[in-house]
Amino acid sequence: MNIKLVGTALTLALFGAATAHAAITSTERDRLQAAANVLTSLHGTPDKDIPSYLWDRAQCVVVIPSVKKAAFIFGGEYGKGVVTCRNGNTWSAPAFMQLEKGSWGAQIGGEEIDLVLLVMNRDGMNKLLQDKVSLGAGASAAAGPVGRTTTASTDGQFSAQILSYSRSNGLFAGVDLSGGALAPDNDANHDVYGPQVTPRQILVDQTVMAPPEAEPFLTSVRNEFAGGATSNN
Repeated sequence: MNIKLVGTALTLALFGAATAHAAITSTERDRLQAAANVLTSLHGTPDKDIPSYLWDRAQCVVVIPSVKKAAFIFGGEYGKGVVTCRNGNTWSAPAFMQLEKGSWGAQIGGEEIDLVLLVMNRDGMNKLLQDKVSLGAGASAAAGPVGRTTTASTDGQFSAQILSYSRSNGLFAGVDLSGGALAPDNDANHDVYGPQVTPRQILVDQTVMAPPEAEPFLTSVRNEFAGGATSNN
């Protein structure tokens, strides 16, 4: 084996890994920061936050910030966000996601909303990795309960693969997103991680490093996990 050639190949591989995040755009950077801001705004407000026991159980966290109400009414893409999944007490690099057309716009008030979705089990996580998953059909979904000390109030909340929340005009509540569809934002994922990287590699295999711009979002997730306990990513 030619040691020099092996060394050159390793150098090129490391260079490729180091530059994989170089193409991140200001739009993707802003999306990560906006998602962090959504979770940070919930922390420290026990009466409006997601219950601690749900954070303890959640396998993935999806945040879709600043969705315009008009988008829910007139169709098209509803919003773009990010998702991270846990492995023990650590969280993956965020993958970029988009929420597509549904029939639930009339249920949501306000001119602009933020959405938070908790994926509660491995089945839900696996469905999240598909090209597209329909909420309520492909993956069971329910409006999540609110309040740190709240307990699940319905069988649907116990069994749902995804629990969903919205925030509008400062008010935080569970919301039914049935009829919508989650799909990877492949353009953004390719920009940040490279064209050959899949959502499974980002979220489950965790074979890629998060870009520095993702740290505020990952910190906000760790701060919410288990009632504010932090862990190393």
